[in-house]
Amino acid sequence: MFQLQSIMRTISVLVIFLILGFSTQAQGKQWTLAECVQHALENNISIKQSELDLKLTDAEKLSATGNFLPSINAGASVSENTGLSFNPVTNNAQTTTFLSVTGNINVGYTLFDGLQNIRQVQRAKLSKLSAEYRLDKMKDDIALFVANAYLTVLNNKANLASAKSQNLVTVEQIERTNALVDAGTLPRGDLLEIEATNASELQNIAVLENAVTISLISLAQLLLIEDYQNFDIVDEGYDVVMNEISEKPVSEIIASAEENRSEVKIAEQDVALAEKDLQLAKANYLPTLSAFFGYNTRYTDATSFEQFVDPNNPTSTQQIGVVQETGQAVIGEFPNTITREVGAAPFGEQLYLNDGISYGLQLNIPILNGFSVRSNVMRSKVNVERTKYQLEQAKLDLESNVYQAYMDAKGSLKAYEAAQKALESQELAYQYAKDRYDVGLTNAFDFSQSKVRYDNAAIALNQAKYDYIFKLKVLELYFGIEPTDLKF
Repeated sequence: MFQLQSIMRTISVLVIFLILGFSTQAQGKQWTLAECVQHALENNISIKQSELDLKLTDAEKLSATGNFLPSINAGASVSENTGLSFNPVTNNAQTTTFLSVTGNINVGYTLFDGLQNIRQVQRAKLSKLSAEYRLDKMKDDIALFVANAYLTVLNNKANLASAKSQNLVTVEQIERTNALVDAGTLPRGDLLEIEATNASELQNIAVLENAVTISLISLAQLLLIEDYQNFDIVDEGYDVVMNEISEKPVSEIIASAEENRSEVKIAEQDVALAEKDLQLAKANYLPTLSAFFGYNTRYTDATSFEQFVDPNNPTSTQQIGVVQETGQAVIGEFPNTITREVGAAPFGEQLYLNDGISYGLQLNIPILNGFSVRSNVMRSKVNVERTKYQLEQAKLDLESNVYQAYMDAKGSLKAYEAAQKALESQELAYQYAKDRYDVGLTNAFDFSQSKVRYDNAAIALNQAKYDYIFKLKVLELYFGIEPTDLKF
């Protein structure tokens, strides 16, 4: 009877595992760590914002390049005047109603501005380079976040698998103990102790299942995946492998980090930007020279009055004086003019006749501007010194972080090796306790305590394993390995 129950339970367990296997396959794709990292790098919101910051530097560069081009502006106006107004063509006051049109084109070009245009282009290039380094740092950070979340899921899954595996042993012990109790070989207290252990293990399995679900949801949220229920990861093939980077001297890793990591490069670009801003501020001490050219014309439909020689009586004579000695009158001949109203000339003709051109140079020499230039230069100098200190601090922080990561990797490896030995020892102790319990040489309480210590050692090994893998990945990133090239 006992053998039949054991066979039936084994078959039931196999059926359950088969069902779970088919269910997992039905859920769809299982994500690898490399796929998770790549997906995050392509879809993470923070990375997309950094990419937008990089695009803004293109606009900055375009604006700086455009300063080398002349400015060209055209304008036109149309108005209708009623009452006393000045005719825009004759410049005479008229009381009438007329339409007037004016147009102009102005061209300006800066010949010298203290080299500000050149330095603005240089600054735009530095700004773009800084944005690229910030994007690289964001990608490194996101890759670490994803790796940490992924390894957390693996750790929780490994703990859950270990707990379920040990619970199967407990279930078998319950069946065997129950048979021995019924046969009178063991007291009922041993059965109750094993059943209490089973209840505690089932409770722990429920907690671990919840931990797996929560960690999967956290990883899916980090990847911006909304289908939490069907999201799962590949939980195989992530073993501890010896890495040549962990064997390198810490000085070599620090030197590689200073050469490749974005933290120092960002700080260096901040210094270069501050120095360029100082040059731009000092350029305001220098005069600026610009050239200009303007063209304007006008049209009006207002009538005007013009004087003409009378064709019927072209001249008239008038006395203009007297000769003092003789008293003889002096007669002069003058043209005999008449005034008549003249209509507006055609539109095209007026634009041709009424146009004008202006051109020249303009020199602006700064003399006193409320110390605004000097104060800007002072602020820029202070900012240069501040960024230099920040660069020194960035190098110190990077060296400290790399050294800490190096020691963490070394320490986590030792912890993993110690956990392996502890598990081996606990496994031997557990097997010994199990053998003694099977022949009735120890009680259920001592056996359950040995089993608990063995289970805890297995969990500790899982934690040490994935902690070491994560610490090793941190060290690889500091050494200069790209996030997508991390090896697991």
